[in-house]
Amino acid sequence: MANNEYENKPLNTDDIDSKRVIREDFVSEDRSDALDDEARIKVLSPTMLVMKRFFRNKLAIAGLIIIASMFLFAFVGGLISPYGEDQRFYTTEEMMKDFASGSFNKEYKFDYKSDITFSSTARANFVLALNKKETTFIDGNHLSYFIDSVTENFHKISELVPVAENVMRVGDDLVFTAVNGYEITDELKDAIVSTMKESKTQLSFEGKTYVIKAQGRTSTISVASDIAIASKLVYDAYEQDTVFDYNFKLFAETAFNTEGADTFTVNDVTYRFEKDGDEFKIYKVDENGEKEYAKATNFIVSPSMQDMFLSIEFKEALKESVLAKQEKFISIDDKNEETEFKIYPKDNEYLVKNMQVTRVLKSYSPPSSIHWLGTDRNGMDILTRLMYGGRVSLIIGFIVIAIEIVIGVILGGIAGYFSGWVDNLIMRIVDIFNCIPVIPLIIILGSVMDKKKVHPTDRILWLMVIMGILGWPGIARMVRGQILSLREQEFMIAAEATGLTATRRIFRHLVPNVIPQLIVLATMGLGSIILTESTLSFLGIGVKFPYASWGNIINDVTDIHVLKNYWFVWIPAGFLILITVMGFNFIGDGLRDAFDPKMKR
Repeated sequence: MANNEYENKPLNTDDIDSKRVIREDFVSEDRSDALDDEARIKVLSPTMLVMKRFFRNKLAIAGLIIIASMFLFAFVGGLISPYGEDQRFYTTEEMMKDFASGSFNKEYKFDYKSDITFSSTARANFVLALNKKETTFIDGNHLSYFIDSVTENFHKISELVPVAENVMRVGDDLVFTAVNGYEITDELKDAIVSTMKESKTQLSFEGKTYVIKAQGRTSTISVASDIAIASKLVYDAYEQDTVFDYNFKLFAETAFNTEGADTFTVNDVTYRFEKDGDEFKIYKVDENGEKEYAKATNFIVSPSMQDMFLSIEFKEALKESVLAKQEKFISIDDKNEETEFKIYPKDNEYLVKNMQVTRVLKSYSPPSSIHWLGTDRNGMDILTRLMYGGRVSLIIGFIVIAIEIVIGVILGGIAGYFSGWVDNLIMRIVDIFNCIPVIPLIIILGSVMDKKKVHPTDRILWLMVIMGILGWPGIARMVRGQILSLREQEFMIAAEATGLTATRRIFRHLVPNVIPQLIVLATMGLGSIILTESTLSFLGIGVKFPYASWGNIINDVTDIHVLKNYWFVWIPAGFLILITVMGFNFIGDGLRDAFDPKMKR
């Protein structure tokens, strides 16, 4: 009946409209309450909350912009730069440069008959024997040599080969032991006996020279075999690529010292010479007449470069100027051009210089439209080097921090979860690594790599590995501390109850809860690693040439002159290090604040 009563009751439209209004107001009010801060937090994910807090931090955004700009500068800039990392630039300038040097020769020049040459000991003993007016000397191997002095400045040298030992004169006969396969004929015996009677030490027999050397009561007889000549004359050629061998000098100087001689023949070629004071001018004679061939003098002239040919005219002009004590002279240079030369006496040597257009490195060129930041000591574009240097520094920073995180997370996670003796063992290892003086150790290892001449690429790899291995203890301590507090929580008890292995509990449930702290620690550690690498490269034990890093770019400031006069060499690299480290620190601070739920921005 009640239902029928209500059903039969007429509807009041006014009541319905009023209730509808009240309902709509209630719904509207409920919807506005659903959009308050508490409701929004409920629907946002933790990642979105972290990002929201991070992007509210203006310094963090500034750091993000700085690091993004550095990556573009280093990795994109190097690709679009028109220059290479180690490309050198040159310029030409006129400067006074060494051309030659001259001196009056006072040392003996040796020429050898065969490939045998005298050691420094043999040459010294030769000079000593001459000073003592002796006719024999020995070398470092105890071989004996005989000196035949033709003149004071020209000597023939022969090797003494023993032909008879234990030689004793008995009346007009000899008692001896033949050696080296030689046979002493009766005629040679008689000549030796006659020489020994006259108390002489050498004789000539059948075109050979024999030397008698007393050894106590017995003697040794040796035959002299020509092997070298020693002379103070220097031979200059009129034509390039002319070679003066042993035979030429032997016959030439023998003729020079033969009275009345003015010609000599070598290898079926006849030469005529004229003496002018202490010089000899040599002409080559053939069916076409005579031709200037060489000049023998006591004045030696050496070019500044081995492949340079100096004409006899130049050498004569230099000698005349030296004798006349002139400071400069005019002659023909190596390019057959007449030029002025200046003489600079130095001890017993005379340095010759002239103005030359030289191609030199474009070192310390100031900023220009071609090189926006100028060039460095090696003539390389500084802006391009900064780009490639930033690439190396950033790569080293990220790889080193990755090595530190891997080692630190593994050891710190194991220590924090298992505790007990495992924790004690790992923490003692951490203490040992914390006691290692990192910078001195890296300096020592860098010196070892310098000694071993490690390739620059391998050096960078070793540098990253060494820095990563030495830098993990801080991360391991942090991970251990976090896991010690997390392992007692309810979710870990539930994970253990489900029968998960220890490895899965550590790396699947515990380590992910430490990632926020790892990210903050890694970000702030990047700046420290870049500073360390820059310091090592500045000291010359980090990244090596030709690779660039911001540290080795500013290595030039070790010179006070560069520091004061070439600001563009070191200020840009120092500024990039500063803002990059600052950018990583800003990002690290921003992430730390964003991961902390108590922080309100």
